[in-house]
Amino acid sequence: MKKIKKILSMKNKRKIVCLTSYSYNITSILDKYCDIVLVGDSLANVLYGMSNTHKININTMLQHALSVKKKIRRSLFIIDLPKGTYKTANIALKNSKYLIKKTGCHGVKIESNSKNYNIIKRLTKAKIPVMGHIGYTPQFKKKFKIHGMNEKNRKKLIIEAKKIENAGAFSIVLECISKKTAKSITKNLKIPTIGIGSSVFCDGQILVTDDIIGLSGFKPKFVKKYLDVHKLINLAIKKYSKDVKENKFPSTKNTF
Repeated sequence: MKKIKKILSMKNKRKIVCLTSYSYNITSILDKYCDIVLVGDSLANVLYGMSNTHKININTMLQHALSVKKKIRRSLFIIDLPKGTYKTANIALKNSKYLIKKTGCHGVKIESNSKNYNIIKRLTKAKIPVMGHIGYTPQFKKKFKIHGMNEKNRKKLIIEAKKIENAGAFSIVLECISKKTAKSITKNLKIPTIGIGSSVFCDGQILVTDDIIGLSGFKPKFVKKYLDVHKLINLAIKKYSKDVKENKFPSTKNTF
């Protein structure tokens, strides 16, 4: 697949730009600038106000992916397999085929539990591109912490990443991994690493779009806020409310 090959060819050449999208409108902007657009299960928190990503289901993911599909042109289009949809290789294959058939996405992302390498292998053998994910994996870890802070954990993560690469993944997300460990993993892999809270030493970066535009209200250390959309929307709605109450809207030019 051309788009997968393009991502692979970018390692050690230029940084890979990735963001999440859950809608038609946001995708129309992201597709101009991103190499990868991910329909992330983070929509559970961002759009549905859930405390974690554990209860979002595949059909909800599908509906958002169908919206994203309408505006994807340039970017590699990846969908998160939500929790519970890849318990076995057979279940993973069935659900991946379902998402690809319905949305035309280019591949799926799977979080590692340090055991499911056979699932990645099964999917890639069936010609389904897989993006791996190690470090802080929200589907499997309840408590947030930085990973790879000591030598023992560093070696463990490098081995885990290599196993994911050997299983056939085309890239791997490193979430909240220490700078030294992220650098070591990136150096040891032939496939690109995509960092989130894992330093500049990764081959690319991914963040939740709603976080960087100030819409989600989530402000961890690893997120840089580029815009305060929440503030702008608040000002617009406040003005609209005032205009309606003071009978300034609709004016003659807004009336048929």
